[in-house]
Amino acid sequence: MTEQRIIVGISGASGFLYGVRALELLRPLDVEVHLVLSPGAERTAALEAGLDVADVRALADVVHSAADLGASIASGSFPALAMLVAPCSMRSLASIAHGLSDNLLTRAADVMLKERRRLVLMTRETPLNLAHIDNMRAVTLMGGIVMPPVPAWYGRPQSVDDILTQSSARALSLCGLTVAGLKRWTGSGVA
Repeated sequence: MTEQRIIVGISGASGFLYGVRALELLRPLDVEVHLVLSPGAERTAALEAGLDVADVRALADVVHSAADLGASIASGSFPALAMLVAPCSMRSLASIAHGLSDNLLTRAADVMLKERRRLVLMTRETPLNLAHIDNMRAVTLMGGIVMPPVPAWYGRPQSVDDILTQSSARALSLCGLTVAGLKRWTGSGVA
């Protein structure tokens, strides 16, 4: 197995398909994928996306229970390139911002911050209140990257699938990975 590992967390926010698309984009890469789903994410899979959680788990190399605080990804001695939380609920964001490692998803994110590794949070909520903004600021000051999945229109998406792919690929790019499907701005061609 490869030396490169990435952790994907999926929380209970709307936007479950961002996490699924990230997992799909990771499949062809030479990277070991560790997955942790919050209990809310498991509910959202069926309610929002009509997906069987077993099918989502099958996209990862290793699946961890959110209740298992003794899992490998809960330790700084576990080498991981990055962690992506897609989507990241405001509850998970608040826990991460305040170091409340009450489940494996938030503990793994805390580990990424304390070890100064890449942590990308695809936060999902709108409109934002001041607590949300303050929590985003706190995570940013700790070295995390807050990336709400705002569509990039310069790629001229033709479908929801295009938007999912672009946003998820961009988030994985922020994790330090090169993935298929990411359209990059090349300039307007106007002098």
